[in-house]
Order: sequence, then structure tokens, then C-alpha cells
Amino acid sequence: MSDLNQQIHDIRKPLNIISMQAELIKMLTESSENSAKLEASANKIIQNSKHCSELLQHLFESISAEQQGDKATLNEKHKGE
Repeated sequence: MSDLNQQIHDIRKPLNIISMQAELIKMLTESSENSAKLEASANKIIQNSKHCSELLQHLFESISAEQQGDKATLNEKHKGE
């Protein structure tokens, strides 16, 4: 599996957690006695959102570096012509 594919795969797990936690919060809001559980779920959403943001930043940096490498290769080819 390429690095890009692995990074995309790694993004899916926290996104699924975010979705499940949001659904849990939705269900728990029906009962106000669950405030501690709501806080814990909200914290998981925040944590996993930050994790997704970091993964996306790494993905962006990888793609940018790859594109820069492609440009450098093209520039070298044109210099040799």
C-alpha cells in the first residue's frame, strides 16, 4: 500500500469515531442525567477531529512534496534538452 493510500486509510478511522460519537451525543441529549457521558463524547469528537486535521495536513504536505519533485524532474529534463 502506498504512503498516500495508507494516509487516506488512516483518516477513515477517526472520521468513523467522530460520526459514532456525534450519533451518541444525539441520543444522549434526550436525557439530561447523562451530562458526564455527553462531555466524554464531545471530548472524543474534538480529539478525533484534531487527529483528522493533522492527518490531512500530512497528506497535503506529501502531495505538495511529490508535486515539487515532479516539477524538479521536469525542469531537469528541460535543461538537458
